[in-house]
Amino acid sequence: MWADLVLMDGNVLTMDLSQPSAEAIAVKKDRIAKVGTNKEISPWIGKTTKVINLQGRTVVPGLTDSHIHVGDFGKFLMWIDLKDANSVEEMQRKIRERAQKISKERWIIGSGWDQIRFAEKRYPNRRDLDEASPDNPVILYHQCGRVCVVNSKALELAGVTKETKSPSGGKIEKDAESGEPTGILREKATDLVWKTIPEPSEEEVMEGASLACKKIVEAGVTSIHWIVASLTEVQIIQRLCAENKLPLHVYTIIPANLLDQTNSSGSGDNTDRNLGVKVFVDGSLAARTAALREPYSDDPESKGQLLYSQQKLNTLVAKVHKANLSLVMHAMGDQAIDMALTAIEKALMEAPRKNHRYRLEHASVLNSKLIQRIKKLGMLVSVQPKCVISEFLVWSAVDRLGSERARWLYPLKTLIKEGIRVVGGSDCPMEPLSPLQGIQAAVTREFFPEERITVDEALRIYTVNAAYASFEETVKGSIEEGKLADLTVLSGDPTAVPPSKIGDIKVKMTIVGGKVVYQK
Repeated sequence: MWADLVLMDGNVLTMDLSQPSAEAIAVKKDRIAKVGTNKEISPWIGKTTKVINLQGRTVVPGLTDSHIHVGDFGKFLMWIDLKDANSVEEMQRKIRERAQKISKERWIIGSGWDQIRFAEKRYPNRRDLDEASPDNPVILYHQCGRVCVVNSKALELAGVTKETKSPSGGKIEKDAESGEPTGILREKATDLVWKTIPEPSEEEVMEGASLACKKIVEAGVTSIHWIVASLTEVQIIQRLCAENKLPLHVYTIIPANLLDQTNSSGSGDNTDRNLGVKVFVDGSLAARTAALREPYSDDPESKGQLLYSQQKLNTLVAKVHKANLSLVMHAMGDQAIDMALTAIEKALMEAPRKNHRYRLEHASVLNSKLIQRIKKLGMLVSVQPKCVISEFLVWSAVDRLGSERARWLYPLKTLIKEGIRVVGGSDCPMEPLSPLQGIQAAVTREFFPEERITVDEALRIYTVNAAYASFEETVKGSIEEGKLADLTVLSGDPTAVPPSKIGDIKVKMTIVGGKVVYQK
């Protein structure tokens, strides 16, 4: 029998312990037919076989992003990218180009500008934007995020005039002579315009989601766990699937507030592509809303914010559990994690369920007792390694938590040593999409380096473990005969380059179900 596709002369990292490496792969239809040496695969080549000579490039199992906000990513991709704009004039050109492609009522949104790079060495203003687009409302965010410039149309729609006072914690900049708004809004004042922007239409969400999926496969990702934000997103996923416009495998995680509005069957084994119901127990460390047992070290008056009482959480968890749906518990602080585990323990005691594969999302602030409870329950922990770096470098986790608690912030090595399955994601667009950057972050973390993991362990959280999380360990996650031909071809070997260079490796090709969906 001839193969439909053969990859030859490669460095294949199979993630299969019985055959860790190989040179070549034969694919028949959507499955891997044979893995072995060039000599072993050569007989699979026939007249109609597509043969790709990898020229020594590395192949890994198709990578999975286990935590990505595709809807938000799509919106962001539809914004004007101004990171490379070197002048106000260039900014105006990009606005004009966008205005020519859309109707007059649609907002033009962009981000990334910095007046320091501009040839004019000044801030842009509403008149600059008016020249480029007098009819479309425009809002363009500074690269720092909490400063924006808007045009007159946007100010008009937001009801911001010379008489409007700056809100507490923000500033509406005004011309010294006329008193008219210049178009520059700072901090809380940016919300005056942002809240005016209407929710995107279904077609706009569809357009953004399609673009996001294209970018995702370019990053070498063949499967995603899509964190759904709205019913519209559910409908978009259904449309994309029905119209055969999904270039990769998509699994949804729906928020608890949509539980009664969706048609999840509760199979418990992912047959309906719904991985579970996301329950938010607390907020985030960045906003000091992650719920802690003891106050924040840099804010003794705050312990964060719980979104449920224990009783209400127990009721919700029991409802999801009894519906035979999977639980995805967003819990960052140790108090929130304790409550999530308590609710799950109670639900499993009242209605035992084997192989539930419930997961804790983030599980940021842990301790040895919580880890043992997670292990006993057989739960998974879903992490986003780039977020670990941000917590320490951007949000000053050591100052916020104190050294003793910060030591237990995302203790990946400890979790893996305890036999707890860890799965990896990006949290894109909050963090970069690239799984390779995530792998680099996990193996090079500077803070509490004893929690660094090996490259092999990091690869497994994006492959083998991710497949287990979606009940697909028998068909995905490693390069083995009979499994889906989901493959990622890389320019270099992440196990051979210096750890600090893993993020620089390029994705050369992405193969989903035996089909090349991206090739650089």
